[in-house]
Amino acid sequence: MGKTVAEKILAGHLVAGEMTPGSPVGIRMDQTLTQDATGTMAYLQFEAIGVERVQAELSVSYVDHNMIQDDYRNPDDHRYLQDVAAKYGIVFSPAGNGICHQVHLERFARPGKTLIGSDSHTPTAGGLAMIAIGAGGLDVALAMAGEPFVTPMPRITLVRLTGSLQPFVSAKDVILEVLRRITVKGGVGRILEYGGPGVKSLSVPDRATITNMGAETGATTSVFPSDEVTRRWLRAQEREDQWVEIVADDDARYDDVIEIDLSSLEPLVAQPFQPDRVVPVRELAGLPVDQVMFGSCTNSSLRDISAVAHLLKGRVLSPTVDAGISPGSRQVILEAAEGGALATLVASGVRILESSCGACIGMGFAPPTEGVSLRTINRNFLGRCGHKTGKVYLVSPEVAAASALAGHLVDPRDFAKEAGIAPFSFSLPEKLTIDDSRFIAPSDRPETITIRRGPNIAPLPPIEAMGESLDGEVLLKVGDDITTDHIMPAGAKILPLRSNIPAIARHVFEVVDADFHDRALAKGGGFLVGGANYGQGSSREHAALAPRYLGVKAVLVKSFARIHLANLVNCGILPLVFEDGTDYEAIEQGHRLKLKRQDLSPTGTIAVVNETTGQTIRCRTPVSADDLEVILAGGKLNWVRARKK
Repeated sequence: MGKTVAEKILAGHLVAGEMTPGSPVGIRMDQTLTQDATGTMAYLQFEAIGVERVQAELSVSYVDHNMIQDDYRNPDDHRYLQDVAAKYGIVFSPAGNGICHQVHLERFARPGKTLIGSDSHTPTAGGLAMIAIGAGGLDVALAMAGEPFVTPMPRITLVRLTGSLQPFVSAKDVILEVLRRITVKGGVGRILEYGGPGVKSLSVPDRATITNMGAETGATTSVFPSDEVTRRWLRAQEREDQWVEIVADDDARYDDVIEIDLSSLEPLVAQPFQPDRVVPVRELAGLPVDQVMFGSCTNSSLRDISAVAHLLKGRVLSPTVDAGISPGSRQVILEAAEGGALATLVASGVRILESSCGACIGMGFAPPTEGVSLRTINRNFLGRCGHKTGKVYLVSPEVAAASALAGHLVDPRDFAKEAGIAPFSFSLPEKLTIDDSRFIAPSDRPETITIRRGPNIAPLPPIEAMGESLDGEVLLKVGDDITTDHIMPAGAKILPLRSNIPAIARHVFEVVDADFHDRALAKGGGFLVGGANYGQGSSREHAALAPRYLGVKAVLVKSFARIHLANLVNCGILPLVFEDGTDYEAIEQGHRLKLKRQDLSPTGTIAVVNETTGQTIRCRTPVSADDLEVILAGGKLNWVRARKK
């Protein structure tokens, strides 16, 4: 039987297990990446493991998130990251070099290789035929130490594309259509593999937009084949020697198939506050717009900026709209400047923001109170833009540009027709600007490097092994689709605390319940109860580390998102799933729960006693026997240290 693209790459990197859906597999990781919001903790964990040098083929440390330097904390973190990179064999990409996923796609991603990154949008590199997986920082630290990444083998869904996109419809509309169909839960436990005759009509930046936002479906990763389009991209990057053809066999079998006719798609928009609340733009046409943001790791390529410039050329933004752009990389900026696209944006009134993740994660450029912000980013969770009243709508660059001119949400096809604007087409230059001078290579004398640690970089809090029983109050009960932004917010106030768990723990569940931190400490920790898809969104392990610091012992939910589930295990928090969903209704905040360590099993029913009501709640843990051992040990770091003794 033939193999899919994903199976071919995974088979070449399998070091443990069998590729049977749902069973644990160990995957050798060729490359790792971190960014500065998650990287400080990942490298603190790497140091704690005690390995002298990174074992992966390539590790890159990017600075692209915590760019606001209003005091010493972010600069201190960046200095720490640079010192660690120099000492341990990691390439360092400093502030200003670009957004990690765009830069990695340009300079380091290679067809057929594997990549693990401490950012949930690491699957961006799947647009260049990599198996690229987002994970918590500890999993990345372990991969840098030479450990395989262990995860349940995903099912593989074929997204079969036919036809080609119509004018003013773009790759963002493709992934919004996927989200409209399968929702933010539909990709959990799956790899989305794109194939079919329509694939050849999509450029590598198009593909990267789609694989980037595949993370919003909960998918383990997304991947495109490596074909002549891939080869042309690598040739333009002066890396054609790294190209290999990787396509699915004709008789490859998939677990299921989604059919999308690209020629039938129209401009789409995701409404607040979830990326799957997707409707055609025409249904919301006329919605007044206060702000427009172009860029982020999703839509910051030269192709995207050129599309925006095509619509803006010779025109000025609506006086009611504030617009800004975060270009993806220095390469993108240099190419856009040389080709005139950047000048067009400036002439139209667009503000040039840093080449960073800033606005996407609430680090500046927030909308006004109750303001409507159209953004080409990947997430529109409650409060993510910097405050809870901002209403973020996710759109393509074409929709964003046309709406910035009109002052209200508009279908770019209608706008272009009325304004006499010809369809946009993008041709990849034969040779792109190559300037790697800002990548800083690791030291060839690591023994001379002293790692500087600012006062905000706190030691890792110890985590104790599990006792004979877990008991405590339900500290908080929440509903479905709770995101890591709900649990551990981002933004300019909180992100600088990422290397200080006691400090950042003060903000756990701040968006949902401002009293959570004080209550958790006063109660000596306890339990959390949630609905379906608990922990969707970012890879930030702080959404598990900080609750664990506050004494959270177990989380009972209807279902978990993949990365957060793994982070709970790594932090020694017991994940439990209700066997009967109706039991969720019977538990209230303040109820006292108890379970015994001896009853824990990776396969059997686990009895959780509600001591307040007398009810016994039947649960199971959605983890393997090995993961349960990790939890009992008090987390992955404890488990690894014990194994290395």
